[in-house]
Amino acid sequence: MARRLRIKHVTRVSYAQPAASSHNEVRMTPLTLPGQTTLDSRVTVSPATSTWSYWDYWGTQVTGFDLLDPHGDLVITASSLVETAPPDALPASPTWAELSESTASSRLLEFAGPTARTTVPPKLLKKARKAAASLDPHETAVAVSALVADRVTYLPGATGVNTSAAEAWEQGAGVCQDIAHLTIALLRGLGLPTRYVSGYLHPERDAELYRPVAGQSHAWVEYWAGDWCGYDPTNRTRADESHVVVGRGRDYDDVTPHKGIYRGVPGGPPEVTVEFTRVA
Repeated sequence: MARRLRIKHVTRVSYAQPAASSHNEVRMTPLTLPGQTTLDSRVTVSPATSTWSYWDYWGTQVTGFDLLDPHGDLVITASSLVETAPPDALPASPTWAELSESTASSRLLEFAGPTARTTVPPKLLKKARKAAASLDPHETAVAVSALVADRVTYLPGATGVNTSAAEAWEQGAGVCQDIAHLTIALLRGLGLPTRYVSGYLHPERDAELYRPVAGQSHAWVEYWAGDWCGYDPTNRTRADESHVVVGRGRDYDDVTPHKGIYRGVPGGPPEVTVEFTRVA
């Protein structure tokens, strides 16, 4: 069933001493896609400053801004109203030979090779090949996602933003970012082009209207099997109307929600809150 979600994403950065200046970019604006329409979206900054927007190479909307005066705190608020719909039926699965041919002659090739975050040792690829033996691309995506989810327990705080896929596998615990990176690494290793998706997931499928619910950013994958197909390996389900896409790329580095540089002494990690309100 289609739903309409209001999302409020707040990031607060506090500096040990006032930063002399900072230069920032954020990727927090949901995309308009088949099955997802962004009705309203805005990014505001405190201290107040002018912002500008552009689309990056991967098709994500980026908001940039500079703060050139000293500031002890930085608060970024991204507010969106998004309408989502259930996903269409999966396309007919291509053969592996057809998939290989289409990958080699298109931009799919950009999502077919490993990155620093999605490099795994050969022994893991061997496990994935065994799990996906004789399966078609759709079945392979589900089987490999299950292999990862069975090994890596979802545990908030177990890893950091710089944790690699291989490290998360060895540790046996991680967050959605790690599970997505591992799934991407293994699917690419089997010849299935796969990209990283950054966005939001409403935590309550049957949420009461107009009641705010605390949530968080989320990550899942999209693999190519005749079309891009979203799958959430952390929750072992297809991406559906509870998922809101913000950006896609090769891995987390292409779609980082907030990054920048500042001039000053080191501070603590940012505080992030995400609030969902279902309005229809």
